[in-house]
Amino acid sequence: MKIAANLSLLFSEMPLLQRVRVAAVAGFDGVEIQFPYEVPAIQLAEALQRAGLPLVLINLPAGDLMSGGAGLACVPARQAGFAAALQEALSYAAMTRPHKVNVLAGRLTDGMKAEQAWQCLVGNLRDAAQAFSALGIQVLCEAINPLDMPGFLLNTPQQMLELLAAVDHPNLALQLDLYHMARQGLDLPAVIRQLAGHIGHVQFADCPGRGEPDSGQLDFSAALAALQAVGYQGWLGAEYRPSTAGHLAWLARWRAQG
Repeated sequence: MKIAANLSLLFSEMPLLQRVRVAAVAGFDGVEIQFPYEVPAIQLAEALQRAGLPLVLINLPAGDLMSGGAGLACVPARQAGFAAALQEALSYAAMTRPHKVNVLAGRLTDGMKAEQAWQCLVGNLRDAAQAFSALGIQVLCEAINPLDMPGFLLNTPQQMLELLAAVDHPNLALQLDLYHMARQGLDLPAVIRQLAGHIGHVQFADCPGRGEPDSGQLDFSAALAALQAVGYQGWLGAEYRPSTAGHLAWLARWRAQG
């Protein structure tokens, strides 16, 4: 079981580069960062080397998505912005060598037609998958629940599979976030079976609340067993908002369970 700390949410009381060392001390096997671009790539690469941790995942820059906007990847009028974001991520990844790069689909906004947004996303994902293949870095795309992020283009497992088929590139896989599926009331073992063979990365947080495991009602034992049953051997990214000072108690339990 390879577990990565999401440094955008964990240990956020300290500067980003210090979080790398703290994650290593806490017992994580690697780290992921949503948007690391505020830190020079060479500095992050050096911090990772000192800590002996791999960078498992970063996101492609997403424009105004996290502040309530449409983002870049599914907006036809923002093709130049997406192209620039792709080049920025390629340059950053060449230095920091993440295993995966996630492309956030973005939101539908007033005046955008769903089919046009979908076709724009398909083309941009194909370009990203091709560009990152030269670096040996896999590209991902994930579904996000529409309760936390209204208007997000990609919500369900079925949509993820349809998108994967439409892009039709060997360097594209799916990112499965257990929290976003549980937030929609979906059965996690069933979702995992549905996506079997296409999952490139898994993230988790408890639900409701998006806190650490055991802070909510999500059945992690069933989800982890389902992942094992379908042969998933990739990373598990802890992308939660800590709710208590002792929020890492779950880590030792998971290690004991194998």
